[in-house]
Amino acid sequence: MSRVGKPARPRETSVAGTIGPMTLRAVLVDMDGTIWENPIRIAAVREELGLPQDGRPILDSIAELPNDERARAIAVLEAHERYGVERGSLRPGAHELLDFLRARGVRSVLVTNNSRASTEAVLARHNLRFDLVLTRDDGPLKPDPEAFLRPLALLGMPPQGALVLGDSHFDFQAAVAAGIPTVILVSPAEWMRSYFPLNTPYHEVPDLPTAQRVMERLLDKT
Repeated sequence: MSRVGKPARPRETSVAGTIGPMTLRAVLVDMDGTIWENPIRIAAVREELGLPQDGRPILDSIAELPNDERARAIAVLEAHERYGVERGSLRPGAHELLDFLRARGVRSVLVTNNSRASTEAVLARHNLRFDLVLTRDDGPLKPDPEAFLRPLALLGMPPQGALVLGDSHFDFQAAVAAGIPTVILVSPAEWMRSYFPLNTPYHEVPDLPTAQRVMERLLDKT
């Protein structure tokens, strides 16, 4: 009789160098694709609106449209976002991750390019509690570094004590520009890799439980 082994543990990879220990005081968390699975794909929305697939935030592209086209594009985007709230699902490990950070005295901050209305609907639906929540209605969009620097300033914390947990090049680019030393990306899409900052170390993980283990190791080293 053949023996069935234990399931393989999800792997975590440190990419492009060694990431050293840090004093972790705040984790800046992305929403769509990171802690929450949104069925809406922005690439498909771009195609519907006739926008180029240029690796920029969709709202930057919409802002360049003539006034009448811009209003229609925003209405289409918001309709997709409402659909996403209704059909999306929380990723396994999200509650456990927030509980872990709270128990270790690390502040949790949600920073998303989604709207305030959609974000609040997702948080209420899944009973998610963050110390601070910033959406596209509250300030600059990622990859602008101010998307991360602003919440850190509100908390009175330096970038050197922060970590970014995301899934996209926007999260990675904003973190590097803001001087945040540690980035964890959850299953980033292959097409995004061409927009990653060059020669910059980061952790890549398949899921949130693995991301939590990375944070635990970082905290245990300090």
